[in-house]
Amino acid sequence: MKHRFHVVGMIGILLVIGLTAAASGAEKLDRGLVAVERTDGSVFLSWRLLETDPEDMAFRIIRIPVVPHSRLPYKILTEDKPYRRTNFVDKSPEPGHDTKTCEYRLYRYKEEMGLSSWEQLGGVFVKLRGRARPYVSIPLDGNHDFQKVGIADLDGDGQYEYIIKQPNFNTDPYQRPGYWKKSTTTYKLEAYRLDGTMMWRYDMGWSIEAGIWYSPWIVYDIDGDGKAEVYCKAGEGDPRDEKGLVQTGPEYLVKIDGESGKIAAKTAWLTRDGFSQYNYYCRNFLTAAYLDGKAPSLIMQRGTYRLIKMQALDKDFNQIWYWQSPQEEKKYGGQSGHGLITADVDEDGRDELVMGAAVIDDNGKGIWSLEMGHPDVMYVADIDPGNPGLEIFYGIEPKQNTDAICVVDAKTGRKLWSHKKPTRHVHGQGMAADVLADSPGMEVYAGERDLKQRWLYSAKGKLIEFHETGTLSPRAVWWDADPQKEVVVSGAVRDWGGEAMQPLEGRVVAVVDCLGDYREEVITSLKGELRIYTTTVPASDKRVCLMQDRQYRLGIVAQTMGYYYPAQLGK
Repeated sequence: MKHRFHVVGMIGILLVIGLTAAASGAEKLDRGLVAVERTDGSVFLSWRLLETDPEDMAFRIIRIPVVPHSRLPYKILTEDKPYRRTNFVDKSPEPGHDTKTCEYRLYRYKEEMGLSSWEQLGGVFVKLRGRARPYVSIPLDGNHDFQKVGIADLDGDGQYEYIIKQPNFNTDPYQRPGYWKKSTTTYKLEAYRLDGTMMWRYDMGWSIEAGIWYSPWIVYDIDGDGKAEVYCKAGEGDPRDEKGLVQTGPEYLVKIDGESGKIAAKTAWLTRDGFSQYNYYCRNFLTAAYLDGKAPSLIMQRGTYRLIKMQALDKDFNQIWYWQSPQEEKKYGGQSGHGLITADVDEDGRDELVMGAAVIDDNGKGIWSLEMGHPDVMYVADIDPGNPGLEIFYGIEPKQNTDAICVVDAKTGRKLWSHKKPTRHVHGQGMAADVLADSPGMEVYAGERDLKQRWLYSAKGKLIEFHETGTLSPRAVWWDADPQKEVVVSGAVRDWGGEAMQPLEGRVVAVVDCLGDYREEVITSLKGELRIYTTTVPASDKRVCLMQDRQYRLGIVAQTMGYYYPAQLGK
């Protein structure tokens, strides 16, 4: 077990002593202990509850002023009695006089063979600055921003690392003015520890054009060694033609060692064969799924609008199955979305692939297709608690006379309700989240960019009046202490239709439960900085870390390729 002391701006993390594995065996996590200074000078701490924790899990928090070469007494902030919440406010922190730093330590109550004790779980150091700083800052190795962020434990110590793809430049394969443009640089993947230590940089090279459809990548522990790997599409050399298009040359899926950044293995990517033009074969996807319900597999996809190919591989790159749209009796061609969502839609313990307006079973066979064409908006979740199992919310992009916005039963594809007016182009990622307390289940949101129309529906299909948000893709986030989610709109976290409760700096890249209790963090990109905003709102309720929900965790995995679709819980 490695033990490191990290300093992260005003925050340092002392790694947890003793890691806890998720029941699925997918990941071992530390407590994610985080501490940030609030406006009133108090310090807010929060930490993870893990799915293996007992119902009556009890914690203890102590504070130690930090002064060099001095042993100062600690103070038990929880009054030496079991504390059962997963967040705490130290209203009167006492830093060391020279360093203005104090240390917090987290313990759990432990009883073995009739003897009780307190086991240390982790620690965090805070340098008090006299001003609110509700975020962790990770400095980047350069003054660049980034387009995507992957989150995983690369070295097996239980603490998440942050892998970025930079720069934030994108070109689209569509050969019309304003879409495709020549790449001016190559994408780089960079891995950082929470203290800002850069682990490695991998250059994707000129064989991968600088657009999200050319450069799918994910980070997850597929091989089961307790350390995550990075998987991405790759090529060789510089195969660009005189215009700058990459239309020839070998294509691979490569496995990158998470600790070193070196290529560990490679296999062939799905071929260009059978695609009628560049715009169609340059659209690629990559994700992970538990096809047998026990071990993760890799899923590659090529094609969106017409021909679609999909292949499942095991950890050693052996083929599990191969699927392509023409082999099905139903019309699966052109049904892909701009992402690939993993979910157990038929409740058999094994994952299916929601590729868009169609679902592929864990055995590589089609289950159902809406045959309505490509959706821009798609969310798989328990949207309507009155309908058994999961539902899927869609916003279908092509022009429709009716039903372009709809909620369907995930297992069968049966439409539960739909928008009955014509649409021309439903656009963006929309939203599916419980944001209103007086409306049971989730609310769903979609709109049209060109016509500037927006619709908010209840889980049962009731149209809800609301004040215009301006965006086609509000990001829902668990932030405060009530059961409803808040939204990231206009540069701040706020209640739906409410005032800003947490201003944000930088471009929002991800919403994910990566630190502290079950409330989610908002990751933003600034020049030379990755910033992780975390809530400072006390809460009395407890919930297991969201990353231990398989569908949510794989939803986070899939966010590094294709459109950004916020992760949804599967249970």
